[in-house]
Amino acid sequence: MSSDIMRSGSCLCGGVQFRVTGEPLRVGLCHCKDCRKTSGSAYQAFAIWPRQAFESAGITSTYGGRSFCPTCGSRLPSVGEDEVEVMIGSLDVAPTEGLEPSYELWIGRREHWLHPLPDARQFEHDRTVADSAADGGEPATEARAAPQVSLNSEWQQDLSPRPKKHRSPKGRTPSARASSSS
Repeated sequence: MSSDIMRSGSCLCGGVQFRVTGEPLRVGLCHCKDCRKTSGSAYQAFAIWPRQAFESAGITSTYGGRSFCPTCGSRLPSVGEDEVEVMIGSLDVAPTEGLEPSYELWIGRREHWLHPLPDARQFEHDRTVADSAADGGEPATEARAAPQVSLNSEWQQDLSPRPKKHRSPKGRTPSARASSSS
């Protein structure tokens, strides 16, 4: 996949639109209670891009660190200090070539009729900084920068910091994770 790849996405009503440029830092699935509740599905598929590879237009609201459209309620990318979490289902083009999950989180909550993804790392809970280093996944603070994206008048950056997600290697403490997603 080339760093020139640009993917676009939006909410259901089209009031919020976004773009990400280049390759994601990592792609995964999560089976935790929070992801199940916010997606209305048995799991959530997501990709993480460096913050500088993301741009958006439109008004978003946030609840519990997760962004959504205040008009139609669609989940939208959540912007952190260094990374942006994009729900794969919010991208405009499907299927999403090149976005294959390399890990699964909260596998103890995976439905019995779902099978582990072949060759994907399996985590009982969240990834940690040690996990990130062990599997080659890089925290956004390391030198894996995406190309700078120039903005025009149609697009404006929405880079206001929001609480970090449990997928970030710099996320919550184990005790906080266990109490909020168990």
